[in-house]
Amino acid sequence: MRLNRTDPLTSTVLATAAKPLHPAPGSMPDAGPLVRTILDSLDDAKAEDVVAIDLRGKTSLADIMVVASGRSSTHVGAIADRLLRQCKDAGTSTRVEGLSNCDWVLVDAGDAIIHIFRPEVRQFYNLEKMWGGLRPDEQHAG
Repeated sequence: MRLNRTDPLTSTVLATAAKPLHPAPGSMPDAGPLVRTILDSLDDAKAEDVVAIDLRGKTSLADIMVVASGRSSTHVGAIADRLLRQCKDAGTSTRVEGLSNCDWVLVDAGDAIIHIFRPEVRQFYNLEKMWGGLRPDEQHAG
């Protein structure tokens, strides 16, 4: 049986159908304006190797995890500060850990968790592998 796409009921169902929990490899998870704010902020701050990992269906902690690198502790701190400011401007409350050392800064923005690392710290913890994402040279967000 073929769907009649011109039928109003079929059109409504198709338009409102839920998106799959796991997007096709290489596709960017869509979690709305919060993710766009985060990715724009990281791009503006010149964060490197930005990777977005879709967590829907894997955990209830968040819908998306974003992992990025800064070139130094100073750069990691600057990226985090900019991200916190832009989230606040967008009306998103955040919690932050690690700003005192800036080796690894974790920002909890509710539906999104953002990890900002110095490159060697990121390589050591390898969160992309733990959460099933690809390595930075395999999938870049943006």
